[in-house]
Amino acid sequence: MEFASIILAAGKGSRMKSDLPKVMHEVGHAPMIDHVLKSAGEAGAARQIVVVGFGGEMVAAHVNGRAETVVQTELNGTGGAALEARAALAGFAGDAIVLYGDGPFVTPDTMRAVLAKRAEGFDVVAVGFRPDDPSGYGRMIANGDALSGIVEHKDCSAVQRDITLCNLGVIAAQAELLFELLDQVGNDNASGEYYLTDVIGLAHRAGKRCGVVECPAEEATSVNSRAQLAAAEAVFQARARRAAMEKGATLQAPETVFFALDTELGADVTIEPNVVFGPGVSVESGARIRAFSHLEGCRVAKGAIVGPYARLRPGADINAGGKVGNFVEIKNAVVGAGAKINHLSYVGDAEIGAGSNIGAGVIFCNYDGVFKHHSTLGERVFVGSNSALVSPVNIGDDALIGTGSVVIKDVPAGDLVLARAQQVNKPGRGKRLMDRLRARKK
Repeated sequence: MEFASIILAAGKGSRMKSDLPKVMHEVGHAPMIDHVLKSAGEAGAARQIVVVGFGGEMVAAHVNGRAETVVQTELNGTGGAALEARAALAGFAGDAIVLYGDGPFVTPDTMRAVLAKRAEGFDVVAVGFRPDDPSGYGRMIANGDALSGIVEHKDCSAVQRDITLCNLGVIAAQAELLFELLDQVGNDNASGEYYLTDVIGLAHRAGKRCGVVECPAEEATSVNSRAQLAAAEAVFQARARRAAMEKGATLQAPETVFFALDTELGADVTIEPNVVFGPGVSVESGARIRAFSHLEGCRVAKGAIVGPYARLRPGADINAGGKVGNFVEIKNAVVGAGAKINHLSYVGDAEIGAGSNIGAGVIFCNYDGVFKHHSTLGERVFVGSNSALVSPVNIGDDALIGTGSVVIKDVPAGDLVLARAQQVNKPGRGKRLMDRLRARKK
């Protein structure tokens, strides 16, 4: 069944104490709105409409190309917000599912269940859940999966507050019917707002068949404060860890590994303790990420080893069997198959050929204070420890760079480079100098 998502994202979130629109706060290194767009996309949304308000230009620029945006000029409740999508969906014959930009955990499976319930003949379908503590949530007046109304907590009677089935806020109907019902919603309630949930009662009184789908309570996690943002991060990380292990990755200490929304791990990847994945990381089958490493915007190919204590920055591309060891930082550089950078080095804006070996303390001097410069090393190059390669330089296959060299010119294939000052020994001078200095210290 074709459907469109209507994602409500107009709120400021005053309790966040932030200049950012609420939906732009990050969970799993991605704005919350991205989580909702991703889930709706995976469920098969043909159209995605984001209703923006506070900070709308920022949100619109962020979702550009992935969703359409409409503006809610008056923040008058969820019903008013959803109604803003009417013009954008004029003539759309499919269903509309209303979602929330600050509720990042509604799954594609739940959305598919809603569509399946619609296909059974229910005109309007809402999503419910059963929290440990229902205080503050709207209650769903249901008989089995037949729904007659939703009452906001502040408007509930004492009897209604004993109901354990609570409203998630997600509602679906054929788009035209949804907007017809929203037109009838009033604001005669404790908040003076237009509640989206009132469409259930209106539909029921009009003889429409209303149904409910239940989802796990964690899908109801929403964010209105920094504390709730931290709680949402915990939910996301727990989910991401479970998903990684279910797909065949080994996490030696799962609770210490942190993922981003778009982290991709292949089968038989091993992740040691205290590893952080920023956005844009893919790790292929059989690779190992050792403890205390930080990865962002990079690719680690099959069988490669990274860490411990390594940092891969955006543009790092570690090919099959490559090794990146402790206290190595790599940025915008390709490390060829089987190449080794085992310790205490910085590689930036470079290409290192297959089978090359970069010794301890090697620095690629890629920045002149204004521009970045690129260096290329061929295959089987050996760079001795404590060398500096002043980019741009090109080093041919099988070249050998002597320890402590400062390389400022291209090196032909097979050459040996010795680029360091000549050593001079002064007999007895060292002891006399130190004696003189110690005497001055007294």
